[in-house]
Amino acid sequence: MASRGGAAGTAASRVAAAGAAVCVLTGTAAVTLAVVAGPGPGLTGYVSEAGVAASGYAWTYRIGVFALATALLLLAVALPATLRVAAALLVGGGLATVLSGAVTCSAGCPLPPFERATVADLVHGGASIAATAAVVFAMIAIVLCPAAGRPLRRTACVAATVALPLAGAVGLAMLIVGRGSLVGVLERLLLAVAVLWGLATAVTLAVGPIAGRRGRPKG
Repeated sequence: MASRGGAAGTAASRVAAAGAAVCVLTGTAAVTLAVVAGPGPGLTGYVSEAGVAASGYAWTYRIGVFALATALLLLAVALPATLRVAAALLVGGGLATVLSGAVTCSAGCPLPPFERATVADLVHGGASIAATAAVVFAMIAIVLCPAAGRPLRRTACVAATVALPLAGAVGLAMLIVGRGSLVGVLERLLLAVAVLWGLATAVTLAVGPIAGRRGRPKG
């Protein structure tokens, strides 16, 4: 029969997962609103440009980013105990996302090698890249862990299969082409994959079977 601690652990995992799903939806809605309604350059620029000081939707953007950071941290709490590596990556990604939202870039979010960047631009850009990379590596960590369970591994496998080439394409485009429509579209596609994976994983953990979670039943 299940111990009280095991039942409490399962309940806490489900609550954290449900909270993560809500934060993913809230954060995505806020960031999308800031990008679409703000004075940014549309698909020719970075998503982060919606958060510059000159934008009337800067705080809407930041609230959305902080909500997404919270989603990553809650998702790390909700993951099964066997997925410690993935959980650690999500914690790192969440903290990097907080830094990305707290340190805003200047107009155009300039980055080398084609543009002169300030220290704030480099910190913001580095934090954003680190956060995205952490999420993609978390997907891979789940795929490589047989104890994760089929639903989580299947979702992570599909997401990683799409995210990895997109991440590589974004990196190459930033180095070869620089800021423009190509990077803008690729970045949005990569972020969309990360958001959909986070939401699907959170829902799976919130409503799926309890096997493999913290606090397993004891005989």
